[in-house]
Amino acid sequence: MIPESGIRLGTSAFTAAGWEEAFYPAGMKPADYLSYYATRFDTVELDNTFYRTPAISTVKGWYAKTPPGFLFAAKVPQVITHEKALADCDEDFRDFLKAMDCLGEKLGPLLLQFGYFNKKAFPGVNEFLARLAPFLKRIPAGYRFVVEIRNKNWLVPAFIDALREHHVGLALVDQAWMPRPKELFERFDPITTDLAYVRWLGDRKGIEQKTKTWNKIIVDRTAELDDWVEVLKKVHERKIQILAFANNHYAGFGPGTIEEFRALWRRANG
Repeated sequence: MIPESGIRLGTSAFTAAGWEEAFYPAGMKPADYLSYYATRFDTVELDNTFYRTPAISTVKGWYAKTPPGFLFAAKVPQVITHEKALADCDEDFRDFLKAMDCLGEKLGPLLLQFGYFNKKAFPGVNEFLARLAPFLKRIPAGYRFVVEIRNKNWLVPAFIDALREHHVGLALVDQAWMPRPKELFERFDPITTDLAYVRWLGDRKGIEQKTKTWNKIIVDRTAELDDWVEVLKKVHERKIQILAFANNHYAGFGPGTIEEFRALWRRANG
């Protein structure tokens, strides 16, 4: 797979119900999925790492099945971000990094994805930052991290400044309850490091009322993707590396969303 200049495109996870025949050739063994995936896309966001730290043998297998230049992003396990919310999790974090180190030069950004915290967990963004900032300060050198929050009221200068201070990226997400990309860029510069990390997530509850078999586009997202092309073109002009991932809940078929964006991107960038 020949990467776009300055932008990498992939999906959140490389398997899903319905991808057989819709994306993977009929009869292909699941053990061959990742190798085939890497002929179509040059990066993947590992979703299974959110549920638990993978075995080292599994991670070494991912490395072996992908070509030079392929890049893995991975979610930090939920025991760190959700269950412990960054408190008393140093051992969990070390175990995760030890496993991810097996990806060597193919290891890309690691995503700290946080849910919507209620006021009992954190009364406000300042209390969350009081927990987040010391954690980011302790991250060993040599890793790239991205933070995702799902509370639009926390997208304030203090939060952005904290990420920028620690050289951590802000995940730019496309969800119904978060600001649209143009609105976000009008409010402040959300690029906090040398990386723009985009996640097309959609409305999980809404789309699962229509389907749970992810084999075709069922929601027209052309207008939204056009907006992303316009915004990311300006980011690209700043020589910022862009990674963008689509999941199935965005439009019904993650690979289809990426192919549509790729076509729009190429059209806009000659």
